[in-house]
Amino acid sequence: MIRKLQSGEYRLYSRKKDAKTGKRKNLGTFSTRVAAQKHERAVQYFKRA
Repeated sequence: MIRKLQSGEYRLYSRKKDAKTGKRKNLGTFSTRVAAQKHERAVQYFKRA
């Protein structure tokens, strides 16, 4: 899940909420949405590998 921050950056969050905290994990902050999408694809690839 990618969300735009007030600073104009994009943050990648985990798809599922963390059971312990009830929040989504921060998987990185990126300057462009394209960079965040690229990293999201990499995360999904390595989850399956």
